[in-house]
Amino acid sequence: MLRHQLQLSLLHAAMALTAVPADSTLNRVMKTELSLSATLIALLVSLPYLFAPIQVAIGSFADRNPIMGRRRTPYILIGILLSVAGVFLAPTAVFAFETSITTGILLSLLAFGLWGTGFNFATVSYFSLATELSGEDKRSQTISIMYFVMLISVITIGITISRMVEPYSAQAVTQAVYLTGGIALLMGLIGIIGLEPPMDKITAVDSQIPLRTMFQTLTKNPQAKLFFGYLILLLAAILGQDVILEPFGGEALGLTVSETSRLTSIYGGCFLITLVIASFLERWLNKIRVANLGSWSAIGAFIVLVLSGFLVNIPLFYLGVVLLGLAIGVATVSNHSLMLDMTTIQNVGLFIGAWGMATAFARLVGSLFSSVVIDFVSTITSNLAVPYLIAFGINIVFLFGSLRLLQRIQVSRFHKVASETGPSNPSSQHHQKTVPFKTNP
Repeated sequence: MLRHQLQLSLLHAAMALTAVPADSTLNRVMKTELSLSATLIALLVSLPYLFAPIQVAIGSFADRNPIMGRRRTPYILIGILLSVAGVFLAPTAVFAFETSITTGILLSLLAFGLWGTGFNFATVSYFSLATELSGEDKRSQTISIMYFVMLISVITIGITISRMVEPYSAQAVTQAVYLTGGIALLMGLIGIIGLEPPMDKITAVDSQIPLRTMFQTLTKNPQAKLFFGYLILLLAAILGQDVILEPFGGEALGLTVSETSRLTSIYGGCFLITLVIASFLERWLNKIRVANLGSWSAIGAFIVLVLSGFLVNIPLFYLGVVLLGLAIGVATVSNHSLMLDMTTIQNVGLFIGAWGMATAFARLVGSLFSSVVIDFVSTITSNLAVPYLIAFGINIVFLFGSLRLLQRIQVSRFHKVASETGPSNPSSQHHQKTVPFKTNP
């Protein structure tokens, strides 16, 4: 089991590394060095998340259509290759804005589109595989190991990028991004080899489940709808800040590209600390309570960031980044573990796809909403900090809303309703017998 967990961790780390250039360095370069609109940047960087609904279709299709005896591996491989292709194209796309807005937009659409399509293919597949390979008692451990390896990788690449782009130049940024993509490809290929056990047999599929039926399975379950809404509000706040944190440090506090690139490593290190703490907390507290603690901690972190902007205080800003990393660590372990619990073994890919879609849509909402607010407020004030402070305030409101929904979520109730209404229920016209994995000795 440990080997499987480590290989899943390499896959998770690989996909996280492909996101680092877009979410941090290139995002900062577009906003501060190239002076592009925050809304335009958010649309480009968040474009991949518009493709999130395909996760439901991919996950459900893979549940019933193994390729060469495997349901997840082919889609993970497709995802890795597409994502890395997008990463390699991204620097060319971004720096094309210096000569032509039209060329920059077209190349960026292609680069971020490739990355986004690959991201959706890969994440729903390896999280589905993590659910299948981990029993309920091992899911929190699996998630913790996956994020531990991912964070070590992100911290390391964050430090590497910050050093490679000092002094700043387009060539230095491009080389740093190419290195990131190459490492991600290598880790992904190592992670995928021999990970998924072959299936004992492949059963014929009499009929496919229509996309409409898939979504009805989700909407007929009140707990699924609650959890979907909860994820969107929570993650819009804690993931949406990715595209504004570094520009805030650069524009409002005057930090350099190298200094803001280092932020990923700072809150990643704090994330790593609380990753371990959260895993231990779940031994004494249930996942709902740990998730609750994560949300309240994030609220505190955003309050500190707002104060740092009002006071133009760089040490206070770094404190806010540290607190945010701690909060995200607690929230991530508990909520990803909840995601794996809020599935059924007959439709793992369907539900993991739904939660992946919620995660991606949340990032889209958070990034785009915050960026539109920043652009709008910037037209009515000359204070560079105020637009960002309002955006952080909106994130606090999102978090309070998520806490209200979290109080109503019951995992046991979700499973009861899912067993009665799922498309794989024997009463369903699209019933499909579950195909078991071979049991490894």
